[in-house]
Amino acid sequence: MLYRENGQFKATYVADQQIFPIRQDRVFIVLVLLFAFVVVPMFASEYLFRGILIPFLILALAAIGLNILVGYCGQISLGTGAFMAVGAYAAYNLISRVPEVNLIVAFLFGGACATLAGVVFGVPSLRIKGLYLAVATLAAQFFVDWLFQRVPYLTNYSTSGSIQAPSMSVFGFPVSEPVERYYLVLVIVCAFAYMAKNLVRGHIGREWMAIRDMDVAAAVIGIRPVYAKLTAFAVSSFIVGVAGALWGFIHLGAWESAAFDINRSFQLLFMVIIGGLGSILGSFFGAAFIIIVPIVLNQIPAWLGIPLSTALITHLEFMIFGALIVFFLIAEPHGLARLWSIGKEKLRLWPFPH
Repeated sequence: MLYRENGQFKATYVADQQIFPIRQDRVFIVLVLLFAFVVVPMFASEYLFRGILIPFLILALAAIGLNILVGYCGQISLGTGAFMAVGAYAAYNLISRVPEVNLIVAFLFGGACATLAGVVFGVPSLRIKGLYLAVATLAAQFFVDWLFQRVPYLTNYSTSGSIQAPSMSVFGFPVSEPVERYYLVLVIVCAFAYMAKNLVRGHIGREWMAIRDMDVAAAVIGIRPVYAKLTAFAVSSFIVGVAGALWGFIHLGAWESAAFDINRSFQLLFMVIIGGLGSILGSFFGAAFIIIVPIVLNQIPAWLGIPLSTALITHLEFMIFGALIVFFLIAEPHGLARLWSIGKEKLRLWPFPH
């Protein structure tokens, strides 16, 4: 009875086109934001910030970028880790050579460089698709890995190949404590999630979805496939590049090219598939699943008092985690976001059986 829409009338086009047209959804989002901005910083520990919340938010942002490309435009990509690396290294090079630059500007610069890389490697999407496109983007992953390992200029001539993020501040405020880093990441993720949600609701998002559903029919009704595909690669790579800069500067602090290897690309693709293709909310669900479930599985033997070796716990974690992924894909191929949508639809009818 709490999720009924009775009495909620739309008298203007603005009211009808808002992101959350149902009052209960707006209240829920406000409560979630208040919890994230007020309650969590008051009670969260340093481990919770560093080990769970900050990685979850950054990977959710990267999953949003990948979801725009894969879920909304239907262009398969296995090079997301490469675009994250471009964003991280570009932001590092800008700050190393222009120390007085604002940190936010450096992150946006990393996203812009990732955009250029995404457009370059997205050009093959104009002629190929499906598994062939996935192989083309996989080539981007290997090329970028080689580039950052073999060109010393990009690592500021580091002898070890790894780089250290400098001390950070935003508009004169230091960003060193876990809670400060959490706030910075949370604000950026909220801003980009809002931007992405509006993009996919607008005419650009409708063009992406038309290309995804049937590119030939989309071209017949006047949609330009070249423009739609390249804008999807550009927007996706920009968001992923910013997420890569956040991952390097905020989460890792020091990194090398292995931090953005092919495993990172597969991890993000699993997030999108598990969370739900073509869903901004699904990107958050997928990131939460990938981050939290392995931690819970690792702790279950200790909670139950079962003495197991660390190696055995690790192997069991991988096995159970893989089985859960397969189960969720069989139970609901459209991801956790679809389960959330079904739950809301049932709430609208409850307690009536029809």
